[in-house]
Amino acid sequence: DHTCTPSTLSTAQTTPSASHHPTAEVCLQLSPGCPPNNRNCSASSLPQMQMALETSSASHLKPPLPREGRSAAPENRTHAHVLHDHSPASECRVLMCDGHHPSHLHDLHHVHFDHHDDHHYHSPAPPAPPGVRGNPGPFGLLCFGMTTCMLMFITTGWSDGAFLPTVLAYAAFYGGLGQFVAGILELVKGNTFAGTAFSSYGCFWMGWFLFEYLDIVQPGPTASTGKTLWSALWGILTSLFFLITLRKNGGLMVVFSTLALTFFLLAGGVHNASVHTAAGYVGFGCGWSAIYTAFATLYQEELGITLPGVKPVKFI
Repeated sequence: DHTCTPSTLSTAQTTPSASHHPTAEVCLQLSPGCPPNNRNCSASSLPQMQMALETSSASHLKPPLPREGRSAAPENRTHAHVLHDHSPASECRVLMCDGHHPSHLHDLHHVHFDHHDDHHYHSPAPPAPPGVRGNPGPFGLLCFGMTTCMLMFITTGWSDGAFLPTVLAYAAFYGGLGQFVAGILELVKGNTFAGTAFSSYGCFWMGWFLFEYLDIVQPGPTASTGKTLWSALWGILTSLFFLITLRKNGGLMVVFSTLALTFFLLAGGVHNASVHTAAGYVGFGCGWSAIYTAFATLYQEELGITLPGVKPVKFI
């Protein structure tokens, strides 16, 4: 029957051509003259097409039954045409119309026929979903943790200021750019929290690199009050992030809680050297907790080993 309704399409009986090729491309398309109430059909309204090939030696389509030989079609039905292509391809495209012109036909579904059994078809594997397929989280945590530990070598006094250019270089590319890229990838995956956090701290490291670089190139007076407020502001931001980790896992809770404490200690360390040194030790622990969480996630995903701290929690 060549009359079908877009919302109830189920089976289309077609006839292969009498060519020497074992298979033929068969296309089902709705004519552009769709009735007004069916011009904006959606692909989701169509059930999966089921097609069967009949063995025949005819080289053309079976003529449609006379109008009196079949039931009358309702007014809202649309005529469909089954077309043959004598090429050896075994791909069937199911098309529907979305307007007055054939140019509005859209490819909705592909069906591949097996020439060994004309009464069965094999649907191709579904395409991989668009977007990021890997987990950018461990990379972002390593960018943050490694760069933080490098800086804390100086803050704790374990290394002198001559090590600062190395920290600046890694702050710009590893902690800054790398972490920012990880954040964008998380946002593409739909992970709002991870994307926001990684992108924010990636920008922090790039801004810190530029600030320190300008201070080296053009030294000036230290804005003690401004630096205190700046560190405290990042401490408040990190504390707000920490609240979200109460529904993530223990590893992230440790990372954000120690980071918030580090920022507050750095704010006080502007006016007291001992507090500044204490901030270095807490910050070094924060960096190591980020590195641990990164590898705990990697071991769980790649080796199936679950380490403490990666189990989901829900405290609020």
